[in-house]
Amino acid sequence: MKLFGVDFTSAPSRRKAITIAGGIWEQEVLQVQELHRLTDFGSFEQWLRQDGPWLAGFDLPFSLPRELVQTLAWPLQWAALMRHLQTVPRAELRAQCKAFCDARPAGQKFAHRQTDRPAGSSPSMKWVNPPVAYMLHAGAPRLLQAGVSIPGMVTGDPQRIAVEAYPGMVARSVTKNSYKSDDPAKHTIARRDARMQIIAALEAGTTPWRIRVDCSAVRESLIEDGSADLLDAVLCQMLAAWSWQRREQQFGMPLFDPLEGWIAGCDVLMPA
Repeated sequence: MKLFGVDFTSAPSRRKAITIAGGIWEQEVLQVQELHRLTDFGSFEQWLRQDGPWLAGFDLPFSLPRELVQTLAWPLQWAALMRHLQTVPRAELRAQCKAFCDARPAGQKFAHRQTDRPAGSSPSMKWVNPPVAYMLHAGAPRLLQAGVSIPGMVTGDPQRIAVEAYPGMVARSVTKNSYKSDDPAKHTIARRDARMQIIAALEAGTTPWRIRVDCSAVRESLIEDGSADLLDAVLCQMLAAWSWQRREQQFGMPLFDPLEGWIAGCDVLMPA
């Protein structure tokens, strides 16, 4: 089975590309075989339409919190919401989210999806540090347009399956130390060591998801990439493998709000 991990950006360029890890699931091991960078959305849209079968984990929020959507009186069905977002300029999305926050008391500014807290992810309506709302705006409607299937949310091509993934969740399960920076001046030995620690846990299968990952074909690239875009793509790919391993159990997804979406594997970290 082809498995991919996608480290997404809302503004792909040669400096900051959409980064993809590709490989196969074979004998209960994820074999990472290749790494790619896509520098424009046209290439990404073409990539999404490649023939299956494949399953990919995407590092971008698939939807907004239901509380925000209800407040804005936007569509309460996922596909309709994505089509609506295509008509909303990014500046307007920011303005709507900011107005929502400005009307709420300190400490309760942002609405959260149910999946955000167990995953430790930023609210998907957040437009700065990190600007995940822009990632949603640029990415999720393109998933709908490409006709992929998203378990529990939309039925598309059964041979092309997308799940939401969050690499920071996996990285923090191994080390609380910083492992990346987009600033070359901050590409330190300590961050390199943290990347090596994460890679070692993946290869040993000792993360909470217990997926063994063969990184031998790309290990040096993962270690030396100070931005860790490549490593983040592999972390997303590992969560895709976890989902594929559970394909007979709804790809490992619990019951969740189909408007909000769910981060693959985040319930592994929830108390029993």
